[in-house]
Amino acid sequence: MTETARRQRLAPDERREQILVAAERLFAERPYVEVSTTGIAREAGVARGLLNHYFGDKRSLYLEVVRRASLLPTLEDVPLPTGSLTERVDAAVYWFLGSITPERATYLTVRGPEGVGEDAEVRAILDGAHDLAAGRVLEMVGGDPADPAARAVVRSFGELARGAIREWSRERTLSREQAHLLLREALLAIVRDVLPGL
Repeated sequence: MTETARRQRLAPDERREQILVAAERLFAERPYVEVSTTGIAREAGVARGLLNHYFGDKRSLYLEVVRRASLLPTLEDVPLPTGSLTERVDAAVYWFLGSITPERATYLTVRGPEGVGEDAEVRAILDGAHDLAAGRVLEMVGGDPADPAARAVVRSFGELARGAIREWSRERTLSREQAHLLLREALLAIVRDVLPGL
């Protein structure tokens, strides 16, 4: 069977997925300005016109990649932890780090000249994902996700989490176990000592 025949048999959703996977890989490896739609199409094994058909232009495709990478597993997929506060905090950190792939780490930690800089749409996607993650972490540790101050505190913790992810997954200066320990102890202190005083 030829490559062309295999291509023709893919359903539209599968073809779109093929393009997204190729774009995720290239945007994770190189700065935004160094990635071309021609390169993405070549990596995906599709004609450039097909990429334009599904996504319009490079920026729209990049926004979709960021949106997809910023999504974390839903709590419906993971039962709320039980046990001591330490066990619940440990489970929350395990859940969060377990959702990180090298590509996802790239977009969750995007800054400055990476990506498209301080693009308002990218920032809105990431801010929404960070707020959603804060609410989920609060649910897992027994906090109140409806409390704006509690969400703000856990969003602030998220900045530390993104730094730890960068050090672990990209810089290789921390092991996953070290990142887990750092985040577990920091979150435990926040839940035990900070949230009750809000």
